[in-house]
Amino acid sequence: MIDENATAHGGYRDEIARLIDSFPLPIDKDIVVEGHPPTSANSEFLTNKEQGDWAERLVVKAVNEADVDLVAIPYGRSDSIAAGDDGFPEFYRAYQQELNAIGKKPDVLLFRRGEEPGDADGLESPEVVSRAVAAIEVRSSSFLCGRYKSAMAERIAVAERRCVELRDAILGEPYGDLLNEKNPVVYGLLKEASADTFRELTFRAVSWSSSEELRTLSAMMKELKANIALLHKRDYLSITPKLEDIALVNRWISRFNVPHFYLQVFFDRAYVLPFKSILTLCSDPRREGREFSVERDVKNQGKTTIKINVDVGEPIIGRIDMPSHFSAMKELDRGRLLFYVKFDGGQGYIDMDVFRKTFAR
Repeated sequence: MIDENATAHGGYRDEIARLIDSFPLPIDKDIVVEGHPPTSANSEFLTNKEQGDWAERLVVKAVNEADVDLVAIPYGRSDSIAAGDDGFPEFYRAYQQELNAIGKKPDVLLFRRGEEPGDADGLESPEVVSRAVAAIEVRSSSFLCGRYKSAMAERIAVAERRCVELRDAILGEPYGDLLNEKNPVVYGLLKEASADTFRELTFRAVSWSSSEELRTLSAMMKELKANIALLHKRDYLSITPKLEDIALVNRWISRFNVPHFYLQVFFDRAYVLPFKSILTLCSDPRREGREFSVERDVKNQGKTTIKINVDVGEPIIGRIDMPSHFSAMKELDRGRLLFYVKFDGGQGYIDMDVFRKTFAR
């Protein structure tokens, strides 16, 4: 997936800059990150942070124990400090300054074996960082990907079967003639509809009540519309870059010129997707709805978030052994207690074919 020019640190940053400039959504390349630091953490935040830290450790360990010629080195911030701790405001402001200066550091860098920095201090050198083969942004998600896909496939199959049953009942006697009389356009749409095309069907359900047959027809049409709505819902797990993050990733790339990847870790497998592919995919309106969607995400303070079907990526870690998990407690300065979950262990198994294809040089 990395071309020769990118691997040689040639045209990668310029190619990303061109894609950013032509991106259909507004990306503020000169974004300034600012705002007041939060005053306190909560249990969900601490659990999510622990899960994210676990996912990063899993990726580093999986790469470094695999029979590959690359070494994974933790790079992004790994501080355990949280809102409410002593020194957090200073930490928060320093992080904002870093984002505004060099952009968002990826969580992991890959180096050729024998060319990795000898210690963490080496990663402070721009020359050393620029020698990396790839940069990886690790994301975590609290799902079993395989179980989710099975559940969604079953939900779709049930909804499609019910749509067919309702269509047949609606078009049968005496309801077909009634519908054709009341709304011949919808009657024609249902005549042409099949299990494969219900997802594309839209109509307005109207309530009729002047007879028992019309009330029954209205109820069936309402149920049909509800089942079609299930087919319209997003049914895939996603890799989720925020629009703001795209600008900050681009800032880091423009400085260090290292090919960048998103790696989404679930509790049973992990998928990788090049940053370049994210920009290319989301510039194609024909793929919106099926392969990606753009939403204002409540979980991300209403920020514009791109949700990309993980199946667009590659399953670079084909199997993950579940980690152990246990409760932990944090005491805040006024005696308030926060309980959260910590994760330990687990093992990821690299898919060698996917890894070599993704990071081929």
